[in-house]
Amino acid sequence: MKRNILFSATILLALALLAADSSPKDDVTNAARKLAARDNYSWKTTVVVPEGSRFRPGPTEGKTEKDGVTHLKLTFGDNTTEVFIKGDKAAASNPDGGWQSLSDLDNAEGPARFLGGMLRNFKAPAAQAADLAAGAKELKKDGDAIVGDLTEDAAKPLLTFRLRDNDGPTVSNAKGSVKFWTKDGGLAKYEFKVSGKVTFNGNDRDVERATTVEIKDIGSTKVDVPEAAKKKMS
Repeated sequence: MKRNILFSATILLALALLAADSSPKDDVTNAARKLAARDNYSWKTTVVVPEGSRFRPGPTEGKTEKDGVTHLKLTFGDNTTEVFIKGDKAAASNPDGGWQSLSDLDNAEGPARFLGGMLRNFKAPAAQAADLAAGAKELKKDGDAIVGDLTEDAAKPLLTFRLRDNDGPTVSNAKGSVKFWTKDGGLAKYEFKVSGKVTFNGNDRDVERATTVEIKDIGSTKVDVPEAAKKKMS
């Protein structure tokens, strides 16, 4: 009996020491990994930019199934675009009610080409949160959240994206911060703020953006893909 009690006490002590060794960055990384392991989940992304900014995206609603399809509903002003992504294939709705493949978007001009660049660089929240945690200089507890500053290299790609190889803006003076909230060991919400100077076609533009992603409907999300979209993804 004494031996069993001693063995149990040793196990409990070892577990306590492991918990004590867990850093805030470990907590976020594990929370993101736990979310990625779920069968499905949904989220809402909200972007806040300064008054007067030319690029003012509305909220994005997202759904994803593990090893399956991701569905995005993107809002820009009065326009809504639906997107379905699986691996390196994607289909996006157009104003005429039809669908465009990722290669269609790559060969387009204006907003459609812009959308193609966004989709090629898209990451679902579980993967994006893991990248943000890895790109933080240090993470620490702050009340019910875990916070930290991003390295310049981590902040740069959040300010812009590459349309094609060697065909994208350059970024300087990139800065950023990140904030995570977890619940029951899983990722519940995160926020990142970035700022910097973006240069494209010889024009400089100061960019400032705050993005909040809220996770929801874990385990109860379903993605239904229209037949016309499936054909564009084949």
